[in-house]
Amino acid sequence: MPTFLNACLISVLSLAMQASLAATSPVPPAPEVAAKGYVLLDAFSGRILVGHNDTERLEPASLTKLMSAYAVFQALKDGKLKLSQSVPISTHAWKAEGSRTFVDVGSQVPVEILIQGMIVQSGNDATIALAEAVGGSEATFAQLMNQYAQRLGLKGSHWTNSSGLPDPQHYTTARDIGILGAALVRDFPEYYKWYSQRSFTYNHITQQNRNGLLERDPTVDGIKTGHTDAAGFCLASSALRDGMRLVSVVMGTASPKAREDASATLLGYGFNFFETKRLYAPGTRVGSTSVFKVSDPVAVVVHDNLYATAARGELAGAKTELVLNTRLIAPLAANAPIGHLRVSLGQTLLGDVPVYPASAIETGNLWRRTVDTVRLWFN
Repeated sequence: MPTFLNACLISVLSLAMQASLAATSPVPPAPEVAAKGYVLLDAFSGRILVGHNDTERLEPASLTKLMSAYAVFQALKDGKLKLSQSVPISTHAWKAEGSRTFVDVGSQVPVEILIQGMIVQSGNDATIALAEAVGGSEATFAQLMNQYAQRLGLKGSHWTNSSGLPDPQHYTTARDIGILGAALVRDFPEYYKWYSQRSFTYNHITQQNRNGLLERDPTVDGIKTGHTDAAGFCLASSALRDGMRLVSVVMGTASPKAREDASATLLGYGFNFFETKRLYAPGTRVGSTSVFKVSDPVAVVVHDNLYATAARGELAGAKTELVLNTRLIAPLAANAPIGHLRVSLGQTLLGDVPVYPASAIETGNLWRRTVDTVRLWFN
């Protein structure tokens, strides 16, 4: 039985990719676009491909509604809210400044209608009504937004309202919006469909989705625009091509066309020069290891997809490392991580997911337990 000192390297395996990918294509420098801050990332692997001032605090305008939507979708998932549920429209929601869905004060509007008003029309009134339905008040809902932001690892964001109206303490970063956009696709695919809806009619008023990329590029299926005089024109976009999903975020551009052109440039660069592969699916066995107080080797599996993104052709040279925790001792729960599976390309870490025993591991017979108890005294 091997002795584990700190984290031990179990295996280093070259990933056998398609032979046609052996030659790496040249990758030109990332394009520069006219925006205060921008980022391009792969939604599946999380790898950032392009970034400029992407951790600088900027005003989010209606990109705020992506965080509001995340909290609303989570309430739906948790059963605290239902699509068919009617929400009363308060005076506070009805008086909201800026973009509107034109809901009437005192009326009762279904959640599904309000969500489309928030996403397609960017209605501040619809967004506030949803915030009050989930949080009781918009202020309480903003605190919930901050809690979800912390859970998602959004390090440069702070929210004080649900709609994106200017406030000195209301800010985010291009990187945070990119991570948030990827999380919406990953965590709530059943609701993401509304981000590609071209128009929405409520109260006999039809409004178009302001994301012009939906018309320009059939692979673009979201996500959200934003604008105030202080924030400039902002756009978070997502596109899916040949199984690869990219998210671009541009903040602080000069016009609606400028934000669309900048987003199209970033997406085109990413799709043309990079690729994403799923290297391991949930449940895949990635190795085995010895465990104290158990006679037979224990199979090691991943519970999550492991994706990697690199320049086209480079993934042929990627390597995996299975790094296990020290002194693994039975019993082990099936959902207790026992190490990590890491994929790297040279010095660049492409992916890292926890690994688990293939099933719950009980302790072995009395002899095995006794022998290994003695062995542990010396390890």
